[in-house]
Amino acid sequence: MPYLSLAIKCSPETTELLIAELSAIEYDSFWENETGFEAYIEKDNFDEQQLQTILKRYKDQGETSYTLQKVEDKNWNVEWETHFEPIIVEQECLVRATFHQIKEQYPYEIIINPKMSFGTGHHATTYLMLQWQLTLDQQGKRVMDAGCGTGILSVMAAKRGASHILAFDNNEWAIENSRENFEINHCSHISSFLGTVEAVEPHPAYDMILANINRNVLLEEIVLYAERLTLTGLLLLSGFYEQDMRLIVEEAQRQKLALRGKKERNDWVALLFSAA
Repeated sequence: MPYLSLAIKCSPETTELLIAELSAIEYDSFWENETGFEAYIEKDNFDEQQLQTILKRYKDQGETSYTLQKVEDKNWNVEWETHFEPIIVEQECLVRATFHQIKEQYPYEIIINPKMSFGTGHHATTYLMLQWQLTLDQQGKRVMDAGCGTGILSVMAAKRGASHILAFDNNEWAIENSRENFEINHCSHISSFLGTVEAVEPHPAYDMILANINRNVLLEEIVLYAERLTLTGLLLLSGFYEQDMRLIVEEAQRQKLALRGKKERNDWVALLFSAA
């Protein structure tokens, strides 16, 4: 499976904006560095005109440039070991890879070998979702993880006591990686499939739906999430900026969902809605 490596030089402020844009159009993995970030995409999915259109949107935020390189037979294990540092969420949850040796003990420990899937807790949106999960009752609940990436949110739901967890993603690499992470964390009761929420039957409904995707996908799918929530269910959304919050809230309210809370980090937002 040939990949292209896209090295983008840009300001720190532009980095997160561009990562959000590219994550919505087939880019699999992102690694920030001192000059900007690297993004990876399958060669057949790369559209240079589409890339240039996105970059033009941010031309007023400083000079941006990029270089492309073909990547084949790359040792991804070496790559993510180089870039992936352990993190601690609210002094309660340690997120680490198998090669990290951490002496300190925390109430929750999640082991993630991300490879090329999104979701290690380093990005603000994943951190916010985990932060919310630490406060929400998942004991004995039916939980859906839409766009699961590495499966990190599903693992947290399992460790918080969820009895039934369904995870899915439309990226084949993500599903493969998430299943590896479920096994590493001894989460045998998590079901997963390649696809979207449209393939999930509305009944039986879910007590909690987790969706850390991006603004445009969320706006399209909130109606589908609402149809799959129990009468007292919770919907937790992230993947968008503070400036996009109004659009998300308005769409959720159209689906009879009530805003119950908000968390923010580095201009990113995670919102909690309830069905009642």
